[in-house]
Amino acid sequence: MEVLIRPDADDAARTVAGIVHQALAEGVRTLGLATGSAPVGVYRELARRHRHEGLGFAGVDAFLLDEYVGLPPAHPQSLAEVIRRELAEHVDLDPARLHLPSGTAPDLFAEARRFERCLTEAGPLGLQILGIGVNGHIGFNEPGSSLASRTRLKTLTDDTRRDNARFFGSIDDVPRHVITQGLATIGEASHLVLIATGPHKARAVAAAVEGPLTATCPASVLQLHPHATVVVDELAASRLEQQAYYRCIARHKPARHRY
Repeated sequence: MEVLIRPDADDAARTVAGIVHQALAEGVRTLGLATGSAPVGVYRELARRHRHEGLGFAGVDAFLLDEYVGLPPAHPQSLAEVIRRELAEHVDLDPARLHLPSGTAPDLFAEARRFERCLTEAGPLGLQILGIGVNGHIGFNEPGSSLASRTRLKTLTDDTRRDNARFFGSIDDVPRHVITQGLATIGEASHLVLIATGPHKARAVAAAVEGPLTATCPASVLQLHPHATVVVDELAASRLEQQAYYRCIARHKPARHRY
């Protein structure tokens, strides 16, 4: 696993945006999108690069990682609306190429299977952006999720709902269920790029990067991936035991991969 430690959250977001920019410049045409505070910083930087540096999304197919059950697409906190508001409306991404699971489908189990087929037909995503929850979840794969899981309906833990209440105003407004890509589905992307910032993510980052491979920390499944990059700020890196090693490796990366 490649670990890049940056001074602050803004620099971490610029680093991930640089990785995406490089991937698109090299011909990647399928992109996985996550939501959350840290990925939103990435999208704002990508929008800036589109405006000022010619970064283009024409011909790119983008796939959302997950969606709340019960929120209509236009709800301000639906993940579909967040990704439209923070990225799609600011770049030249074709709306028809933004692929979303529906949290209001009449048959949610069938909808999860449909979205899994959509991902399979697209082939392995070229790059998947990820955040991480304080309990180590990626997507909405809560602790205890099967490492072989596929896109499915999932119940959120109270910890996750409390953490996400900041977006809603009250935990009572946070949906209890989601449709999420599974850990095995996520792992099929060619390049996984996880961003985490802030001291509250430090324990989860350490468990994912340096802890045992375990369903207790779903993000630890990244340890199995042939091309996983973790970008953290100093605060999120504070519990990593091998910080000196990660910094040394980053200094000696080939120039082509110095994000």
